[in-house]
Amino acid sequence: MVVREISCRSILNRSGIPGIDYCINPYVGCGHKCQYCYAVFMKRFTRHTEPWGDFVDAKTNAPEVLERQLRRLKPKSTISFGTVCDPYQPIEEKYILTRQCLEKLVPYKHEVSILTKSDLVLRDLDILLQLQECEVGFTITSLDKRIKDIFEPGSPPVAKRFRALERLSHMNIKTWVFVAPILPSVTDSEKDITSLFTRTEKAGADYILFDTLNPYPNVWRNVRRIVKKQFPERLELLDHYYSNQKKYAHHVKHLIRKIGRTYSIRHRVVF
Repeated sequence: MVVREISCRSILNRSGIPGIDYCINPYVGCGHKCQYCYAVFMKRFTRHTEPWGDFVDAKTNAPEVLERQLRRLKPKSTISFGTVCDPYQPIEEKYILTRQCLEKLVPYKHEVSILTKSDLVLRDLDILLQLQECEVGFTITSLDKRIKDIFEPGSPPVAKRFRALERLSHMNIKTWVFVAPILPSVTDSEKDITSLFTRTEKAGADYILFDTLNPYPNVWRNVRRIVKKQFPERLELLDHYYSNQKKYAHHVKHLIRKIGRTYSIRHRVVF
């Protein structure tokens, strides 16, 4: 892993995601090495030649920049941590930039949303409890360890994520699960989706969101390469998805809604 310390001019940036006003990404790149990561486009804004997942830039002045920007921010904004990086990826243990940014938000009344794949978020439970309004989401693509290890080799075990979610829920912090992406032909069966509903509801999450794969050229080539190597019997189905994306989306939405009707947990499809 190549790590570089950089400075940023802005850390609180406008978001194009519905329901989110601003985003905070203390790092560029991510050590989780998720093979389907849509944020690979960020590489072109760096000078790195390493593959996506093999480098991380730490914005070491992020807390100071955030403190200045917060003074000019409109009240009661919605701020999301982790739109193009995981704020609790392994390097956060050393740099603690996410924690320091959260500390800067304590005196304000903004809504804070965190999305991560890591139980490291529990380290900052003391700060989360001080925030005016806070929610924590965990991205979980599959309960299958083999699939997790193939597509997210650097991320923490799914069991640790659910244990962290349970602890946060027990502390009355709003929690949710983001099933993203649903991997066509790999994690989109009725059994796969049902198991995620069951485990998420059991963990005490407030709601569950589903999103499908964004087949940007680099992402598509990478996912297809992995499926061809690891799940060759599913390659034909994957290619069918690529040629029939609208029809596929309609099918998966219908399946999620059908399964969701048998559970009490709130759920939503965001594709």
